[in-house]
Amino acid sequence: MDITWLGHSCFRIKGSHATVITDPYSPNLGYSLGKPTARIVTVSHQHPGHSYTQGIGGEPRLVIRPGEYEISGVLIIGIATFHDEEKGKERGRNTVYLMEVDGVSICHLGDLGHVLTTGQVEELDNVDVLLLPVGGVSTINASAAAAVVRQLEPKVVVPMHYKTEALNWELESVERFLKEMGVKEATPQPKLSITKPSLPASTQIVLLDY
Repeated sequence: MDITWLGHSCFRIKGSHATVITDPYSPNLGYSLGKPTARIVTVSHQHPGHSYTQGIGGEPRLVIRPGEYEISGVLIIGIATFHDEEKGKERGRNTVYLMEVDGVSICHLGDLGHVLTTGQVEELDNVDVLLLPVGGVSTINASAAAAVVRQLEPKVVVPMHYKTEALNWELESVERFLKEMGVKEATPQPKLSITKPSLPASTQIVLLDY
């Protein structure tokens, strides 16, 4: 299975049976999405930076709310969370997706705005790869993101939703999160290729190029 970061909170997860794209963004965000194709598209919340489904080709199945789904051999569980620390009063709701692709458990947190509850941690048991917002402002910040990593204890953490040269609005940089996690140096790589047997024994932070 290959995971490619397309920028912001958008990833292409290519398994042996299907390709999933998460949180596609509108062109005015600053990144260039192109016109990728997918079998499945997940949307964490209805914001142009996360729900530009018309930018995806291949007539994908859309997953836009909490629930359980099985599409083309991919099991997806959507879990209701909030976009802020005030139970949605400021920014509304957010859906976290736990999906199993080629035997690997991947969790995309969308625009999570709070540390997880005990119940949510139990629902998100045994996460292999965590796709984690770290840029603050409209999501959890670096310290809260580090707390979520400690809650879930994933094997691999891929930061997302942070300030880059391409992004045309302000978020915190990824460096704050790396410092929180005690990572002194991290070189971005083009993609993450992973199988269940190749997962590391302890949590590793992986930076991806967009």
